[in-house]
Amino acid sequence: MNSTVTAVSSNGVYSFTKPNRNSVTLLAGLGVEGDIHAGVTVKHRSRVAQDPARPNLRQVHLIHQELFAELGDAGFEVGPGDLGENITTSGIGLLSLPVGTLLHLGEEAVVEVTGLRNPCLQIDNFQDGLLKRVVGRAGDGTVVRKAGIMGVVTAGGIVRPGDAVEAELPAEPHRPLEPV
Repeated sequence: MNSTVTAVSSNGVYSFTKPNRNSVTLLAGLGVEGDIHAGVTVKHRSRVAQDPARPNLRQVHLIHQELFAELGDAGFEVGPGDLGENITTSGIGLLSLPVGTLLHLGEEAVVEVTGLRNPCLQIDNFQDGLLKRVVGRAGDGTVVRKAGIMGVVTAGGIVRPGDAVEAELPAEPHRPLEPV
């Protein structure tokens, strides 16, 4: 199965959801051009409150389209951009990628995977009960986060729906994703 970008989204103001766009431009070291979360240092409100000088490891948020089908089966109506992601993908197991994976998006853009999105209570404000569907526990008690991954832009470029997604794994040993 080919891995593709199914949607791109951005928003210049703080908002839980992000409107879909025809394209987004990724800027190396910054994130999505015109998006409120773009920048060298942290932009998420909770992280700015803790330490505004920390590096921004959450420049780009990616979610797999397959999550929306799973949530739909559970009675939720969620689509691209609804959970605040910038890039929606299909056909690639984002959650199983190791830290440091390079995601080649379209012809030029490259995003280095930094970790998992750690979803917050705003998800329940969007749709009540949704947080329990994107954060749960495995049989052994470990926390399972399904709300996508985060990354930093290492090479800029334009990303559009329909663009190919190719994963370049880092050298072993691989480090599993943790919340960033």
